[in-house]
Amino acid sequence: MAFNELNSVEHFIIDKLTGVNLNIKEHLAEPKTEYSKGWQYIAANELQRGLNEVLLEAELKEALVRLNPEISAKPELAAEVIYKLRAILIAVNQVGLVKANEEFFKWMCGDKTMPFGENNRHVPIRLIDFEDVSNNKYIVTNQFRLHHRETKIPDVVLFINGIPVVVGEAKTPIRPSVSWLDGAHEVHDIYENTIPQLFVPNILSFATEGKEFFYGALRCPLEFWSPWRLENDDNELAKSLGLGEVGNELSHLLNPKRLLDILLNFSLFTTNKKKHRSKVIPRFQQYEGANKLVSRVVEGHIKKGLIWHFQGSGKSLLMVFAAQKLRRNTKLKSPTVIVLVDRTDLDTQISGTFNAADIPNVETTDSISDLQRLLERDTRKIIISMIHKFRDAKPNMNTRDNIIVLVDEAHRTQEGDLGRQMRAALPNAFLFGLTGTPVNKADKNTFWAFGAEEDKGGYMSRYTFQDSLRDKATLPLHFEPRLVDVHVDKETIDKLFEDFKEETALTDDEADALNKKSAKMSAFLKSPERIAKIVKDIATHFKEKVEPSGFKGMIVTPDRLACVLYKEELDNYFPTEASKVVISTSANDELEFKQKWAIDKSTQEKIVDEFNDAQSDLKFIIVTAKLLTGFDAPILQTMYLDKSIKDHTLLQAICRTNRLYPNKSFGRIVDYFGVFDDTAKALEFDEKSIAKVISNLSELRDKLPEAMRDTLCHFNGVDRTIDGFEGLEKAQEAINTDEKKDAFAKDFKYLSKLWESLSPDRILDLFQQDYKWLAQVYESVRPPADSTGKLLWFALGAQTTKLIHENIHVGDVHHLEEYILDADVVEDIFNNPDPKNIKKLEKILIQRFKKHADNPKFKSLSERLEELRDKAEQGLISSIDFIKELCKIAKATVQAEKELELEIQEKSPKAALTELFLEIKNEQTPAVVERIVTDIDAIVRVVRFPGWQKSIQGEREVQKELRKILWAKYKIKDQILFDRAYAYIKEYY
Repeated sequence: MAFNELNSVEHFIIDKLTGVNLNIKEHLAEPKTEYSKGWQYIAANELQRGLNEVLLEAELKEALVRLNPEISAKPELAAEVIYKLRAILIAVNQVGLVKANEEFFKWMCGDKTMPFGENNRHVPIRLIDFEDVSNNKYIVTNQFRLHHRETKIPDVVLFINGIPVVVGEAKTPIRPSVSWLDGAHEVHDIYENTIPQLFVPNILSFATEGKEFFYGALRCPLEFWSPWRLENDDNELAKSLGLGEVGNELSHLLNPKRLLDILLNFSLFTTNKKKHRSKVIPRFQQYEGANKLVSRVVEGHIKKGLIWHFQGSGKSLLMVFAAQKLRRNTKLKSPTVIVLVDRTDLDTQISGTFNAADIPNVETTDSISDLQRLLERDTRKIIISMIHKFRDAKPNMNTRDNIIVLVDEAHRTQEGDLGRQMRAALPNAFLFGLTGTPVNKADKNTFWAFGAEEDKGGYMSRYTFQDSLRDKATLPLHFEPRLVDVHVDKETIDKLFEDFKEETALTDDEADALNKKSAKMSAFLKSPERIAKIVKDIATHFKEKVEPSGFKGMIVTPDRLACVLYKEELDNYFPTEASKVVISTSANDELEFKQKWAIDKSTQEKIVDEFNDAQSDLKFIIVTAKLLTGFDAPILQTMYLDKSIKDHTLLQAICRTNRLYPNKSFGRIVDYFGVFDDTAKALEFDEKSIAKVISNLSELRDKLPEAMRDTLCHFNGVDRTIDGFEGLEKAQEAINTDEKKDAFAKDFKYLSKLWESLSPDRILDLFQQDYKWLAQVYESVRPPADSTGKLLWFALGAQTTKLIHENIHVGDVHHLEEYILDADVVEDIFNNPDPKNIKKLEKILIQRFKKHADNPKFKSLSERLEELRDKAEQGLISSIDFIKELCKIAKATVQAEKELELEIQEKSPKAALTELFLEIKNEQTPAVVERIVTDIDAIVRVVRFPGWQKSIQGEREVQKELRKILWAKYKIKDQILFDRAYAYIKEYY
């Protein structure tokens, strides 16, 4: 028997869910024993329903009677409920599919009532039993024929209690040109429009061609459909394809308990800025992460956990799902969920996500007193706040143990004293950190602050960069390093500076201070000539590579003044409205600067909305620190980076470009500063080093009491309870010589390092008062930093900078080789290049060359590899050069494979037509199949044009030429053959 869509994929789905093998006719009604309590197969023609009915009303009525005591007493009441449900189905054409689905969901989740109680009291109506899932009836059918505007036949439909909740489309596994996307397109673009009533109760839809399995919510664009992975799936990059893997993912996702969990706790209806309503269901990492968090709270033994999911993989929604499920859980007795962020832009983003999803009982706090009032009043809601609002919070502000704190981007201020104050204020709260970029340094350690000892590796849930790329949750990042030559005429500057020093009568110390300050990196970066060259390069690059695809750009500059300089230069190439500067201003800024560049929170939000609008004139946002985190702009494809950023901040910044957006295949960083090496370091996380740092921190706890005693020893006999100048004077008298001050400073610096490393550990609470007192004394005796020439700088700094700028000469912008930061490159970064990897690469290349043994291109590459290996064996080449040459051969191999693939794609239409004519060849069909196909191919390639399939003129032209060949030239007047040949041409050309 041949393999096809029906027997290889559709029947496989039925077998995997129900245990019924439809390929063996006599066993149709014999499911395997382990399926008795799950899905049950019933053939479509055996379901009790009419051709235009989507509900199995007999099953639904039985469930209503079974699950509702009031309806059980009066079974005729079931008809009233079914009547209401039918009304929603009929209304889909007026209200739209998403709104109809939302209304039906309220019924399915048990949120609707009917006056069926005593004295017409309203009682909740249950269509589904969520408590005891075995109390529901689960039916699977295939080839489900349904007529609405047209007759359509979805491959697989799943019903719970007679309600169709899942639609699946299977495609053939053996045609290279067909993928799961074809099935998803059929569901999303055809079925949802022609038979929308079937999707009114829909939880999710899926598509598979037997190699990959993807699912999505109704009206979800195809680029946002997701794969489903299994928990503890360690096979990260070498993801196996095929029926076995698809079957595991399919049966895991569609397990009745999980499907009902998604229905009740993981389905959101959100509204965007344009008032467009959409439905959101979770990606698997959001589902697993949120459920692990909820389980930990319900169990109650471990009070913290770290969720480490890569930037852009949906942590904000994970928090929404987790908060919603926590609030719904009756065992937690109406908990308070606090979502904490540490920046205004994150606050805006998170609040926006919760508000758009219409999550009930959400409070956003505007001030410290607001937050403290809510906690002291024991508010049982979801509270969104900023960590800074815990400043000066009182200890034990609320001691309930059903307070759950979710800390977003848990790698910054939450680890310092603010984090400790928050922990002291809520001593019994659960504490979960969510981050895409944890820090594992001794003085700031996300794993130490949030990781539970019970969690292997320090995290409760992890979703890596490779995972997010593999699952298409985020896009790969391409790096284009573009270094700018800067020549500094040092001799001229030195001579001019000497003259300047004499003119202004500077002392040697003042001149040194001025020289040092003006020679900082930022002065070089802001040279007008350098900025002009870079902006010219940005303008060319943007017009050639970014704008034609409808994407936008962000320019990241060294500081606020540079933002302004870039804007002014960019206005020479683009209209003024094409770019906007987003910076913060301070009280110390000049009035003119503030008036021109200051923006408040609401203006910033408007700029972000305008930037996200594909139709707006705004093409660039120019920033230095703002919008590098918590800025979600999928339309942003290219970041022009001219600033030194390191570690997690760098990773967060560049990941602004990795969000999914129609027709966007990667995010791009054009790097004028040279940060690529830092990116590699930012991605490096060695679990052994994390464990080592954490154990070192444990040792530091033991050293703290002794360090505190040593530092306090300098003030023996001083009464530390005396406030004001009297107390400070007595403290300063105890260290009244330079030797004593130095000895105190040495001990305090050691103590403060310990303190920083251990914060936010609660052990610090024991020493809080003493440390605060010592820190104030230290500040009072510390010499002022950089005091020389501070006033002088304001007077003469501009002239010095000008002198330097005039003697900096900028060469061309060099376009270096582009790096692609995809899963393979990341794997190399993670698994530092060692001999094993080199051997592995050699083996892979040999296998590839064997596969293409007949192709001359690959033969010559194979010979190059042999020569290289001979040289290495004879010691004629260094190991470094060997690796370099090996990588060159590998790159050439990848390029050759790409070219071969393009050739195959070019040939595939012809091959498909040949296959068709051979398949239906009979006595009447001439034996000259090859000539017919060549003629058709030649003519179609001439008359077709991009998008001809959607144009009446294009279709007419192709059909006319096809008739000429088949009917006139070869005398084949077979309408069926004509239709099939035309269908092939439409698909393949």
